[in-house]
Amino acid sequence: MATARPQRLSSLLSVRSVAGEVFLLQLAVVVLLVAAAVVALVVQARGDAMLDARHRTLAAAGTFAESPGIVAALRSPHPSAVLQPSARAASDIAGVDGINVYTLDGITVAHSDPQQIGKRVVGPFAGAAAGKSFTETFEGSLGRSVVSVVPVKDSHGTVIAIVSSPVTIQNVQTMVNRQLPVVLGSAAAVLALSAGGTALVSRRLLRRTHGLGPAEMTRMYEHHDAVLHAVREGVLIVGGDGRLLLANDEARRLLDLPMDAEGRPVTDLGLEEAIAEPIASGRSATDELHMSADRLLAVNIRPTAPYGQAGTVVTLRDTTELRALTGRAEVARERLKLLYDAGVQVGTTLNVERTAEELAEVAVPRFADMVTVDLLDPVLRGEEPPEASTEMRRTAVAGLQGDHPLSPVGELIRFAPTGPMAAGLAGGHAVLEADLRATHRWRSQDQVNALQILDRGIHSLIVVPLRARGVVLGMAGYWRGKDSPPFDEEDVSFAEELTARAALSVDNARRYTREHTMAVALQRSLLPRGVPEHSAVEVAHRYLAAQAGVGGDWFDVIPLPGARVALVVGDVVGHGLHAAATMGRLRTAVYNFSTLDLPPDELLSHLDELVAHIDTDEQEWQGITGATCLCAIYDPVSGQVTAATAGHPGPALVSPDGTVSFPEVPVSPPLGLGAGLPMETMTVTLPEGSRLALFTDGLIESRDRDPDAGLAALRAALAGPARTPEETCTEVINAMLPARPSDDVALLVARTRRLDPARIAEWDVPPDPAAVSPVRNSCARRLSDWGLDDIAFTTELILSELITNAIRYGTEPIRVRLLYDRSLVCEVSDGSSTSPHLRRAEATDEGGRGLFLVAQFAERWGTRYTARGKIIWSEQALHGGAAPPGVDLGEALLAGWDDEGA
Repeated sequence: MATARPQRLSSLLSVRSVAGEVFLLQLAVVVLLVAAAVVALVVQARGDAMLDARHRTLAAAGTFAESPGIVAALRSPHPSAVLQPSARAASDIAGVDGINVYTLDGITVAHSDPQQIGKRVVGPFAGAAAGKSFTETFEGSLGRSVVSVVPVKDSHGTVIAIVSSPVTIQNVQTMVNRQLPVVLGSAAAVLALSAGGTALVSRRLLRRTHGLGPAEMTRMYEHHDAVLHAVREGVLIVGGDGRLLLANDEARRLLDLPMDAEGRPVTDLGLEEAIAEPIASGRSATDELHMSADRLLAVNIRPTAPYGQAGTVVTLRDTTELRALTGRAEVARERLKLLYDAGVQVGTTLNVERTAEELAEVAVPRFADMVTVDLLDPVLRGEEPPEASTEMRRTAVAGLQGDHPLSPVGELIRFAPTGPMAAGLAGGHAVLEADLRATHRWRSQDQVNALQILDRGIHSLIVVPLRARGVVLGMAGYWRGKDSPPFDEEDVSFAEELTARAALSVDNARRYTREHTMAVALQRSLLPRGVPEHSAVEVAHRYLAAQAGVGGDWFDVIPLPGARVALVVGDVVGHGLHAAATMGRLRTAVYNFSTLDLPPDELLSHLDELVAHIDTDEQEWQGITGATCLCAIYDPVSGQVTAATAGHPGPALVSPDGTVSFPEVPVSPPLGLGAGLPMETMTVTLPEGSRLALFTDGLIESRDRDPDAGLAALRAALAGPARTPEETCTEVINAMLPARPSDDVALLVARTRRLDPARIAEWDVPPDPAAVSPVRNSCARRLSDWGLDDIAFTTELILSELITNAIRYGTEPIRVRLLYDRSLVCEVSDGSSTSPHLRRAEATDEGGRGLFLVAQFAERWGTRYTARGKIIWSEQALHGGAAPPGVDLGEALLAGWDDEGA
């Protein structure tokens, strides 16, 4: 309240508001009136004082002139002695400044100033000497004064002296000043009372005008009149007592109000009760429809509080003309909403059959009672549709329950050439059969079935070709029955629009089906159909496609020389044909690089260079982005696994006792982003029976699970008692993945084995050609111990050539190793990095046939580089050691001693 009062005062004193202007104007008028009254009172008081002074002086002078004994005193020898005391006493009694007596010749006989007695004075006494009394204002010895002069006459009427009585102007002003406090006090009181009254009036005006200024008041009332009477909407203001306070012109017209309606109760205006009751009720209402005479009025009622006094404001809107359009507008609104819903609900799955079902479902019952969708068989397979054909397969039916006369889903339908379906296909437009009972051409399809359709109450049909990109995909049929109205031309336009939108979704689904089929075929051809059996590991694998379709994850198990095996897992980000093709390219590249017998880090470095080259090749239509790879090589002889990764999650290691660990594999950038950086490897020795799990990130990452939680879940799924790789794969997949994962997943589980030491033989070879024979004989004895006598001869020949090459062209240390596994592996290592090359010797050459013979007698052979040199190896089948056809063993023995290294 303390802050409200200054605000009201400032509003009251502000000239911007009407109340402020009125207050200041009234206050100025009051001040002027009070000032004028004060001036008038002061002037009047001065006049009254002057008049009083004239009367008193005249009375004092006259009384003294007519006093008894004055004539005798004047004629006495000493008149001043007699008259001076009397004059002083009389002046005090009369309240004048003095009573003076003069002789006719101007000699002062008595005076208020004794020093003047006896002196001659000059004054306006001529009139008095002539016997006349008068009062004048003149400048005398006392200053400016009001003086009354009266003659003194003897008994004969002769003027013998003159009596004057003065009152100074100063004394007159003193009399006036004594009245000023009363006058000013009264004026101040009047001013205060007037200002207070003005303030009260202005304050009330301030509340009434809400502090508005003159321009605002003028504009408000102008707008009030303009809006109130110009709008085409009736406005009524009804007081809290039910009386009509205001009605605009439109309200008077709509309700036919009398001229004197304002101020009368609403119930006494002659309105119909249907409209008078809501107007007078005082309740709130929004767009209530009420009849008034022949008009349908939309009534809105709102309380005026807190914007004014208690009451209601009522608006009336004539909706008579809109009533006829309401039904059509509602139908149009429903049609638009149905088209919107169709755009949202049709084509959500990119499945042709489901898209057809969605079209049928969205149109029933909002547009038709039944809907059928028929598609061409090639469209269902994702193939390009043929030219116009009247043979289609029923794909979707909606709106009928139980047995119905329409063809069921899956049935192949051949439309009759005279029916509406064939006509619609031929013309490429919708065909309307508004009354199926009145037309017969649609019955040519099946007379018996047509009668059953009519018996079910179906009476109206629209058939619309499903066309997309200028090609017919199928046919949609919209049926109405029972109490539904028949289709009309407006329904035909809507059916064509709805079908056209659905046709695009069907065609998109068809194209997706085609691409998906191609991608699946490509992926199946690129993924390994199985893994080779290997003595080093027992392998099981799983591949789960993502919900989005074909992905770019892959795995591979690649046998390597020396009974080793490479386990590879890779991932290409994305889905679809490009991801599958990229996966195949990378898998092929990894397999090719593996034939070079490279360690994992070098293999990934070459793969990184290849991907970078593909990305920068201008002829490539799309680069490889987001590709990762993990490569691990296991050696069953040493039990060591060497792994390297390019942006891929590392493997999981399950020890024979069931504990799970995740070895730290140095992580390099994804493929194509290495920029020449060296790859790093991790080497660890595994106990026999360990399980090595390689996987893609789809196994541990998802939208609702972070990688750490995924690794914890994987640890829990892998831990436990010893299981076979197949059981491990099943357990991991069941524990960690839903039926349709969001990303494709590749999982590879390998249980390690060790090569029996009894099947491994090694010899150190001195760098002397004479050492070839003893080593060869030792190898022959070991082959005999292993029961491999049938391949001993060819093995001795191969070893002779390899050892001789190592002695001639290699450096120390030279070592020979035999591995007895699924095949016999012969390895000769030396400290040189120079590799021999196979070539065909000329007829005149003395050597150069050794490696040619090795290639003839071994199934495979090659060179593998190590940190200390190289290893030349060969593999032989365990049985069938005879020489290949066309090879002379004698010649081979002779050529075995004349090999040439390169």
